[in-house]
Amino acid sequence: MHIAIAGNIGSGKTTLTTLLSKHYGWEAHYEEVDHNPYLDDFYSDMMRWSFNLQIFFLHSRFAQIHQIRKSGKAVIQDRTIYEDSTIFAPNLHDMGLMTSRDFDAYMRLFDLMEEFISPPDLLIYLNASVPTLVEQIQKRGRPYENSIRLDYLQRLNERYQEWIKGYDKGKLLIIDVDNNRFPENPEDLGNIISRIDAELHGLF
Repeated sequence: MHIAIAGNIGSGKTTLTTLLSKHYGWEAHYEEVDHNPYLDDFYSDMMRWSFNLQIFFLHSRFAQIHQIRKSGKAVIQDRTIYEDSTIFAPNLHDMGLMTSRDFDAYMRLFDLMEEFISPPDLLIYLNASVPTLVEQIQKRGRPYENSIRLDYLQRLNERYQEWIKGYDKGKLLIIDVDNNRFPENPEDLGNIISRIDAELHGLF
């Protein structure tokens, strides 16, 4: 079984991945942030490093999906490969931060990879407003995230809304993060778990 959590920067994906992994005993697969050789450079110079960063994430998530398929275990994944290709790379291209040549090469690679992957059994989308995202980004205090622009977060949020509106690859559960403080409120976490149980009931 493959569960995936999607959401903008600072929406709480990693936290919820950890909490659900502990509750259900699922194996957690996290986004490669701490060992990503391009993140610091990217936030210093997005135009120069956008393609390198997106290729790194694309490879990382494709490798995760391959491991998930091989393991045969129940797995929860922090961010999906579809977010890279549907939201982050197109956003960088539209903002003029990735050249058309690089974007076309990226999309050709993704299109090839997509032939070899399957979507998650359940996608959990963390929907958060920009003020909530900013609050949580500041709270976790990653130095390289200090330079993230508000318009960048807003553009990503708009793309997430469009993507989720048309998502048809499988079961979908939407969590309103603005009104759900699952990291510090056990009752809110319990509500999410109840909703997940209801969604998963039809998987077996």
